[in-house]
Amino acid sequence: MAVTSTHTDVDVKMDDPDYAANLRRATLASSIGSALEYFDFALYGLSTALIFNVLFFDQSNPAMASVAAFATFGVGFLARPFGGLFFGTLGDRLGRKWVLVITILLMGGASTAIGLLPTYAQIGIWAPILLVLMRLLQGFGAGAEQAGATVLMAEYAPTKRRGFFSALPFIGIQAGTLLAAVVFSLITLLPQDQLLTWGWRVPFLCSFALILVALFIRMRLRETPTFVELEKSEQVTDHPIREIFGHGLPGVIVGIGLRMAENGGSYMFNTLALSFFVAVAGQSADKSLLTWGVTLGSLIGIFSVPLTGALSDRMGRRTVYRMGSVFLLDYSFPAWWLLTLGNHAIAIAVIAVGIGFGVNVMLGPQCAMLPEMFGNRHRYLGVAMAREISAVLAGGLAGVLGAYIIAVSGANWLLLAIYMATLALITTAATFLVPETLRRDLTRTDDAIKVSRGEAGEGVYSTTVTVRTIEP
Repeated sequence: MAVTSTHTDVDVKMDDPDYAANLRRATLASSIGSALEYFDFALYGLSTALIFNVLFFDQSNPAMASVAAFATFGVGFLARPFGGLFFGTLGDRLGRKWVLVITILLMGGASTAIGLLPTYAQIGIWAPILLVLMRLLQGFGAGAEQAGATVLMAEYAPTKRRGFFSALPFIGIQAGTLLAAVVFSLITLLPQDQLLTWGWRVPFLCSFALILVALFIRMRLRETPTFVELEKSEQVTDHPIREIFGHGLPGVIVGIGLRMAENGGSYMFNTLALSFFVAVAGQSADKSLLTWGVTLGSLIGIFSVPLTGALSDRMGRRTVYRMGSVFLLDYSFPAWWLLTLGNHAIAIAVIAVGIGFGVNVMLGPQCAMLPEMFGNRHRYLGVAMAREISAVLAGGLAGVLGAYIIAVSGANWLLLAIYMATLALITTAATFLVPETLRRDLTRTDDAIKVSRGEAGEGVYSTTVTVRTIEP
């Protein structure tokens, strides 16, 4: 049956000290996990372009060694959907908290182990094999980490400010990327022999400290209010996979489309742009200087992500999201052409603007939008599938395909610009396929993309919430 309840302000919970304390704890727990994930991934991406291609692969053909190095980068993305499927199922059956404890251990442990691996010169072909194995474990854990953080904060956040609060942990993404860029810039100042022997290992080994902090906070975290409500009403599903493929597939497909420009654009600017610039500028390229583009982009993101999240609480998720995808579409061709000039200052500005505005204007509203698209019974799995399948199709493929384009085309900027513009077009189209989800009641068990426009929140300023319960 359907039960309708009307209220005027869901945010009165903010006056509850216990709720406020748990909200702060959830924000911190999600932020540190996001920081660790993106510290590891950004560090791996930077190392792929400049270090792993030299240390872990045969140097008889340096160009193909770079392609192989980016292939290992992409392998981590291949593991993510399987991790999302496995842990997303557990998250919808057992709750959000314990899955996030497991994923942080798996993801951080694999990253720390990368810092201990022997190189190709030491053990030959086993070096890239072990690197791939650690990358698979890292990706398997990360496959549910970010989805869990997204769901956790959306379910904890007050309804009227869900966009803002859901975006706060994603400052951790910027902080992690920023920390990786700064650390990498510092270690590249080492003499080349020290960098390639022990210097590159230090940042990976430091992941262990972040694991301990994140684990301490997450062990003290309470389960989300919406999952507790699901347990009380005995609506927890035993078969979330069956539900997501039976009823939630349209939401997953649209979610993948929404992520193509954000995720693909992020990895193209974070990693591929560096390889492209080195290919264009040759020996005059200053690798340590160029990473400041990623650093500045992350600094901008610390402000642009929560700002656009808050903006989506007023203008709607789709409007703000579309602004970001259209910006990236318009930016693609001038950005890659400017990189061909071989000017370090221009390249830093191009990368910083691409990350800080082109990518993060989409990330801000996405933090609340993806959880709002799925019903309470399979939300974790739905968000995980949308995020991680898109990570393979956009982020993982961007590195491999982009490196291949650079190698076989002589660093043709037009092909890379067309690729990025295509990703932006897909995302822009996807924003027209999802109903407005602003202020949607997250205790509902139906998906937003399957209901009428009015029920999905087209009247974004309405304070009436319709709650659906499933017949036993």
